[in-house]
Amino acid sequence: MKKYNIAVVGASGNVGREILNILDFRTFPFKEIYALASSKSEGQKIVYGNDKEAIIKDLEKFEFKNVDIVFSSAGSEVSKKFIPKAVKSGAIIIDNTSCFRMHKDVPLIVPEVNSEDLKYFKKKKIIANPNCSTIQMVMALKPIHDLFEIKKIVVSTYQSTSGAGKEAMDELFYQTLDVYKNKQLVPKVFSKRIAFNLIPHIDEFLKTGDTKEEKKMIDETQKILGSKIEIFATCVRVPVFVGHAESIFIETKKKIDLKKLIAKIKSFSGLSLVDEKIDGGYVTPDESAGEDEVFISRMRVKNDFNIGLWVVADNLRKGAALNSIQIGEALVKKFLK
Repeated sequence: MKKYNIAVVGASGNVGREILNILDFRTFPFKEIYALASSKSEGQKIVYGNDKEAIIKDLEKFEFKNVDIVFSSAGSEVSKKFIPKAVKSGAIIIDNTSCFRMHKDVPLIVPEVNSEDLKYFKKKKIIANPNCSTIQMVMALKPIHDLFEIKKIVVSTYQSTSGAGKEAMDELFYQTLDVYKNKQLVPKVFSKRIAFNLIPHIDEFLKTGDTKEEKKMIDETQKILGSKIEIFATCVRVPVFVGHAESIFIETKKKIDLKKLIAKIKSFSGLSLVDEKIDGGYVTPDESAGEDEVFISRMRVKNDFNIGLWVVADNLRKGAALNSIQIGEALVKKFLK
């Protein structure tokens, strides 16, 4: 099997470290891995996978001429600056930022949902990885949309602090300690206290009243599913370290057959239905941490055309790193033989 030189941009961050771990765990066919980050991380050693090590190189100084595939997760501004350079050097990019997601000629991919769109990468040599909350939602929506055609969605997300980076996780940790010590809390990462609190605000506010995070979920879902579904989203940051949850109300155009839907979900790769109508018969964000599946619980049909779901997933794995690597695996299998 052919092996590839891989660069991981943002290797010192939460998602970058997870990418390195999963690349090794899933035995991705790599020859060399270049761990890249800003100059302040240059020279740091990262231990990943089965006792493997990588020394971080300065992204500013790095030449991509020997790189085949780049996994980028260092933020939109970094992608905007360095991805054109990597493409010019001949690399194919799998970008985990919002920079290219809505570009017309850049496919936005969740492999279990729309792998047929992967072929469109050839024009720009860039493949976009969706927003973490979008990924787990479209995974749950796909079987429903295929069977009954979705008309409308109302979704509330409950997103962990790891989605905002390591500093956000640290803020939750230290604020929690300070609450017990009765210390004055001064938020730095978040606009308000995150410990023992909920913040109905992720990313910047737009003129419409939506936040950018909510707009991402709307636009990306429509692009991935290829349908102008009506979507109303409210994104909430919660005091959890890892794992996102979503409460989703769905209205369909066709009458829902619950038996058919359950069978479809159970046969759908990457989905796990855990829906016992008893205490604890559901999955929480805590239980999703470290898992690859997207979990569906609390499934309820209220009439022939309305269904509600509780959906949880590890936002660092399926919501980011794992999905990126699955894109890479599909790319290698279908186009880079």
